[in-house]
Amino acid sequence: MEMKATRRAYGEALIELAKCDPRVVVLDADLAHATFTTLFRDAFPERHYNMGIAEANMVDAAAGMSGTGLVPFCSTFAIFGTGRVYEQIRNCIAYPQLNVKLAMTHAGISVGEDGGSHQSVEDIALMRVIPNMTVICPADANETHDAVFAAAELNGPVYIRLARAETPVFEDELKKPFQLGRANVLREGKDAVIFSYGIMVNESLKAADMLAGNGVSAAVVNVHTIKPLDTACVLEYAAQCRNVFVAEEHSVIGGLGEAIAAALLEGGVHARFTRIGVQDRFGQSGKPAELLREYGLDAASIADKVLSKIV
Repeated sequence: MEMKATRRAYGEALIELAKCDPRVVVLDADLAHATFTTLFRDAFPERHYNMGIAEANMVDAAAGMSGTGLVPFCSTFAIFGTGRVYEQIRNCIAYPQLNVKLAMTHAGISVGEDGGSHQSVEDIALMRVIPNMTVICPADANETHDAVFAAAELNGPVYIRLARAETPVFEDELKKPFQLGRANVLREGKDAVIFSYGIMVNESLKAADMLAGNGVSAAVVNVHTIKPLDTACVLEYAAQCRNVFVAEEHSVIGGLGEAIAAALLEGGVHARFTRIGVQDRFGQSGKPAELLREYGLDAASIADKVLSKIV
């Protein structure tokens, strides 16, 4: 099975996109080697801008560029690109609905040894609450490619959440067409449904395999677009399975779990509901696989949680 980090797939997709769209430019906050926009820089040096360790300036410059008809992609670590520069994103990009794309890497606890100071577990919550912002977190390299192209086609601000660690590239039976705002059902089930996104999709699929061995049929739904949420899909599978789980490498506060909980309440679907995520904690230093286990986000922990909650 091929392994590739979504951040690398992002850098590769930018090159392909730029070949067919001369409006595309890329800005980075002195972390191009880590965000893999060095790939774009080498291919299109005149369209790549290293803004230095000045994220607010990067976002403001991108806002100005978008006003000239360019399509800027801004990249840095998620912790800096959503938290440090929040006001500029809100007031200079989203408020005037400018056509700027924010593609931030190294999100979640799977950043690993960099520790809690660099592990953004709040970024989805921050971006979800901003009006006019579309929020995407692709599950693998192929979906990252499609997400980049979809973001470029959408006229307005977009946040794309990307991971540091290499993860499996889904094989043919799991490849689904990418459409903004439409979740993809990767596995059917009748006893439980696991909604997830990003690297947690692979963990959820492995958990479903473990559950099958225990006689539990679990559906897995890839909610790659967190905002706008595919409410129709959520309600359909919640009603079908009655046991709803949301697995995300993010705080349980403000993430996909809260979005789905609101959809269930407003949609009038009665289901047993469980959030599997970072339980109001900061990250810590460690190997990515060790951290997923520590925070109950690996496949075995997800399967155990489902078995303990299912009715």
